Amino acid sequence: MTSSPPTPAPVDARRVLVTGGAGFIGSHLTARLLERGDSVTVIDNLSTGRRQNLATAHSRLRFIEADLGHALGAFGRGEVFHQVYHLAAAVGVRLVMSEPIRSIQTNVEETAALLRFVSDPARHAGAAATGIPTLIASSSEVYGKAAKSPFSEEDDVVYGPTTVGRWSYACSKAIDEYLSLAYHAHHRLPVTVARFFNTVGPRQVGDYGMVLPRFVAAAIGGKPIPVFGDGSASRCFCDVRDVADALPRMLENPACAGRIFNLGSDRPITIAELAALVIKTTQSRSHVQLTPYSEAYPKGFEDLRQRQPDLTRIRATIGFSPRIALEQTIRDVAAWLREGQP
Repeated sequence: MTSSPPTPAPVDARRVLVTGGAGFIGSHLTARLLERGDSVTVIDNLSTGRRQNLATAHSRLRFIEADLGHALGAFGRGEVFHQVYHLAAAVGVRLVMSEPIRSIQTNVEETAALLRFVSDPARHAGAAATGIPTLIASSSEVYGKAAKSPFSEEDDVVYGPTTVGRWSYACSKAIDEYLSLAYHAHHRLPVTVARFFNTVGPRQVGDYGMVLPRFVAAAIGGKPIPVFGDGSASRCFCDVRDVADALPRMLENPACAGRIFNLGSDRPITIAELAALVIKTTQSRSHVQLTPYSEAYPKGFEDLRQRQPDLTRIRATIGFSPRIALEQTIRDVAAWLREGQP
């Protein structure tokens, strides 16, 4: 375990823990928390996160490179936090399919360790007597392959057989949600669950199957854009900066505690349309190259035809509405990639 030297925080600074804070969403959230004056501790083992995503020289940022369970166990009794954001998780369909054991263990075991930590009475540091306010990151994958559209938080979920590894990620995130809600029900832990829907933007890499950075990288490189299947599957893409702005508002609103919220955009676009939009926005000469799923993923992969969230609950509770247009996100991702960041 490696750690940057802790810097004494201002007496009135809020002490916040962000797990997975060097990752794509986590680093944007960390930047927001630092901007508002918080003292932030980030734990990340850099398995998918990147140190350069963080302003490690910032006087109110402490970075700990370690597995989450080990880092939490190493904290002394004087290590206290006022808020916790748990974003550490296995990410991306490609990673889940290639490393299922690691993905399942990361999602379930680390979330269980985190929930035990935040519910420990010795660490409340002036927070509610029931535990540290905590936000748990979940995923739209939890809905599985349910046919209903759009998905709302109380809908049934539908998974394939356990012999199809693609569904292991969905099940592991569902267990995280069950654990979180159980801690709220039985220990009154003020925990909120956010189900992310296709979050995109600068700092996202395509190594783990993320579609937008792969498309943009191909477009600015003048290479064919690989669209799996026939391109008719649809998704809703939300800029990471809109998501990062929403997370603190969710955690600080008492009406969110003990509840699950869809978080993302509700404007669908087919993957073929996305490829065309990337080509147009980047003014690329690339063309679309259709690739069968059998060539892109292991045998037994199942695609989802659509994934659109019902945002009624989060709109009513915190007034959430995405602000950044997909075209702007594409331009910003292209600019980031041209800087040679990955």
